[in-house]
Amino acid sequence: MNYFELYEMPITLKPDQAYIKQKFYALSRQYHPDFFTNASDEEQASVLEKSSMVNQAFKIFQNEDLTIHYLLQIKGLIEEEEKYKLSPDFLMEVMDINEQLMDAEVGADPSALSHTEEQAKNLMGQIYEEVAPTINNYQDKGDDGPAMKELKDYYYKKKYLQRILGKIVELRNIAPRK
Repeated sequence: MNYFELYEMPITLKPDQAYIKQKFYALSRQYHPDFFTNASDEEQASVLEKSSMVNQAFKIFQNEDLTIHYLLQIKGLIEEEEKYKLSPDFLMEVMDINEQLMDAEVGADPSALSHTEEQAKNLMGQIYEEVAPTINNYQDKGDDGPAMKELKDYYYKKKYLQRILGKIVELRNIAPRK
């Protein structure tokens, strides 16, 4: 049983948050281990597993990136520690941004850091625009290969850009205050 089935909802990349919250509370009550203290060990173990699934699903459905990752995972399109190949054009853009980041770091230049951040965010916006129709309108039809390839590319591209943006935040947090 996957998390969409557990929450009795269609496979989607934009789960209804009000429904998710309502279903979470209902399932949390239904599978709360305290209600099964007199049950067999096997039943208690099953309820504990379901309770854990309810909590994990709730966490995933609250975050778009985790939902995308989960969908790619249940479709068998993503592996842990996968070495996914991105387009050379994208990798060149990221390399340029990384070089600018290194220059900004060495020069301790706040304006250069801001410029680099703006470029990374612009690229993030561009890659999102390319996949937004898929994310906003996804319906599981079984044969969605091109859409899933596009979504997988987006997922890995976004991870690259999030690392850069995280590095920028880190640099700002350790920069000397004047």
